[in-house]
Formats: sequence, structure tokens, C-alpha cells
Amino acid sequence: MRNRNSNPLRWIVAGILLLLLTWGIRYLWVSLPIITGYSAKMACSCTFLSGRPLSAVEKEELGTGPLAWATLRLDSSDQSVTATVFGLAAKKAIYRKGLGCTLVNGIPESAIRAQAGNFSSATLPPADSLPWPMGDRLSDTFPEGIDRTRLMAAINTAFLEPDTTRLLRTRAVVIVYKGQLVGEQYAPGFDRHTPQLSWSMAKSVTSALVGKLVMEGKLQPDQPAPVPEWQSVKDGREAITLKNLLHQSSGLDFEENYAKSSDATNMLFREADMGGYTAGHALREKPGTRFYYSSGNSNIIAGIVRRTIGDAAYHSYPADSLFYPAGIRSMVLEPDANGTYVGSSYAFANARDWARFGLLYANDGMAGGHRLLPEGWVKATVTPAPAAPRGQYGYQFWLNAGPAGNSAARLYPQLPEDMYYADGYEGQYVIVIPSRQLVLVRLGQTNGDNFDLVAFVGGVLGALK
Repeated sequence: MRNRNSNPLRWIVAGILLLLLTWGIRYLWVSLPIITGYSAKMACSCTFLSGRPLSAVEKEELGTGPLAWATLRLDSSDQSVTATVFGLAAKKAIYRKGLGCTLVNGIPESAIRAQAGNFSSATLPPADSLPWPMGDRLSDTFPEGIDRTRLMAAINTAFLEPDTTRLLRTRAVVIVYKGQLVGEQYAPGFDRHTPQLSWSMAKSVTSALVGKLVMEGKLQPDQPAPVPEWQSVKDGREAITLKNLLHQSSGLDFEENYAKSSDATNMLFREADMGGYTAGHALREKPGTRFYYSSGNSNIIAGIVRRTIGDAAYHSYPADSLFYPAGIRSMVLEPDANGTYVGSSYAFANARDWARFGLLYANDGMAGGHRLLPEGWVKATVTPAPAAPRGQYGYQFWLNAGPAGNSAARLYPQLPEDMYYADGYEGQYVIVIPSRQLVLVRLGQTNGDNFDLVAFVGGVLGALK
């Protein structure tokens, strides 16, 4: 009599089921802390810092894919949000005034809350009492050379939703022409006072802080990066310069992939010291030889900025030295659990202040009659990294320059060659076009990065006579 248990097909099916179960458990084990970390951090920042209802954040930022699995608990008493999935992998983000939200990772919550924030004691006149750009009082006249009807059509188009299955969710547009704010529009629930998330536009802010320290003679881009972990090694990392980091050409073996558990997602949602975590990675290739976009590089830079400033003045430095002198009042940089600003991803500011940041670069580092960035810094920023094959990157800004001698092969051949821009996930843009005296801001929450940048910029350019 044949033993039914010897049926090979049954064993194959059982093996496949076991494999799937093992894979599923591993996926949950690795992914759930990232899902809950993202959810807690996003909900905390959008509610306590941006002032939005939690229900709106759950629907828009967290309403699709695995993020929809998260259950959120907002605690107004200690200003925190805790996220879980099926009651597992709890992650908590805490809000502190002036610092925004921080995920509790690797360091006790009490120690994070005890971190001192020595914020700026400077006081600025009310924004509505000063003319643009140092304040919010706008001119009653328009500069010459602009078709207002076509400009408004271009702005309105940015807010249209042509496909209900892929919502663009444009939330703010600000247009500055010849230094003057000439166009502005907001989605319901947002206005000119609403701080909005930068995502990777924070990299450009971090670069500006480096520029300020270069101006003060405290940093030199061509010198080896002052990273403690690299000072005594002989494995090639000691040769990485600050310029290599700014150019995204460090050579570190770091994976920037947000579709799975990777170095980038582990850094942002599981690590207490994001820059230190990245600095511990080995080299993949010789510094300066390959362009590889990495948020880890930006957080190493953020750590350099902190150590260069020193903790006593660290939290007040960005506002005192850069933001307030440029008229930027709303900018908040959020730190990791170790207390270092997350220079890759977490800056919040209202749309007008993002435009002021763009103007700082459009005006060659000048604002309010004062030089805030060193002479030549903007030029160095928009000089393509030697390793960037399409001339697409400078000092933590994206460029539209194209390869040397072949500008037609640039990222956006339909748009001006001198365009450069801060670019963040889900369609955050601060765009500078010097030849057209334009600064454009677009903020939103566009799932899949489906916002048509070419159509938007092209529509605004078409309004210029």
C-alpha cells in the first residue's frame, strides 16, 4: 500500500508555503518599524508643526499602501504621536517647540526631551510691517514684462487634478519675478503661514549652512571632511573631502532606496545618529569618481555643521546667521534623536520663506543689503560635479546644465540651461532661473512624483514677454 505522505507534490507545496510564511515574517520584522516610524514622524510633524488635522494626514500622507496599516495615537498632553501595526512595532515621535518632531530611536525619550535648545533671542519686526522680501507687505504694482493673465493660468493649472487616480495635491505655488512676488495660490487647508515639509530640499538648506561656515573661515570644501570616524582609518574614507559629500560623490557604500528596507530607510526611521550611521559605511569606490545620490552624505554634512558650530550655539545658529537675516521666519529644522538636524530631509517653512531661500541664491548670497553667503559660493554651487554624468548636480542642488559641451543632453532640454533647483520627494521645488530673473516654489504631496515640472515652469516662462 502506497504511503500518501510520500507524495512529492505535497512536500513541494508544503515547502513553498513554509518559504512564503518565512518570507512574510521576515518582511514584517524588517518593514514594520519603518512603516510605523514613517507614520509617527509624519503625523507628528504635520499636526503639531504644520497645524493640520490628524484626519487629513491619515487620509493624504498615510492613506495608501502599507502605510494605511498603521494605527495612530495622538497624545496632546505630551505632544506626541505613536504608531503601531497590528499592535506591533510601536514607534513614537515627540514634538518640541522650535525643534519640531523627532522619532524616539536608540535613546530614552526622557534624554531626548532633556536636550537643550538654545534658540535665537533675536526679535524681528512683524512680517506684515515690512515690504517684501524682508516682510510680507507686497507691492501694488507689477514689474514690466509679464502677462498676468497667462501667469494666473499657469498657476491655476498647477492645482488641477486631471487624473483622480493619481492626485497631484498641489498645496502652494509662489512666483517671484525680478525680486517681486507676482503670483501666489494655496489649496484649501493651507495658506501663506502654513509650514510645509521640504523632504530633500533640506539638503540645499544644509549646503547653505556650509556656505555660511565657509564664509566664516571655519570650513574648506577641498579639505578632507572633518568626520571623527575617518580621522584614524586607512581604508580610503580619510580621503573623502567635504566637496565630495556636497557633490554626492563620496564613494560610500550606501543604498538610497525607499521601496524597501535599505540604508536610507533604516537611517531615517531606525537610527538615533543618522550621520554617524552613514559615516560607518565602507567605501564602494574611490571618492570623487562616481555620482550617487545619497541622503546619508547630507546627514554626514549635517554632523560636520554641528561639530563646527559647537553645541552651545548650534540651535540658534541657522536663524541668527542665515534665516532671519534673509527674512525667513518660519523655517524649522528637525533633529534626529541624537540632536543633529536631519540635513537630508526634515525642514519645514511656509511657501513665502521657501521663495526667500531661493531669492538668497538668485541674489548671489545677498539679502537685506548684507552678504550671507561668500562671494563665489553660488557659482560653485551651480558648477556641475565632475562625476555627475549629465551635469545634473552641484552643491546639494540639482542642475539643468547637461554634460560638458553637450547642454542639449540636460535633464530638461525644454527648460533653460541655467535653471537649478532644490528638489524634494513628492514634488517639492524651489527653482531658480537667473536668465529669466525667476524664483518658483511649488509644494505638494504628489504620490509617485507625477507633477509635471516642465509644464509648470514652461507655463510660467510663457507668461514673460
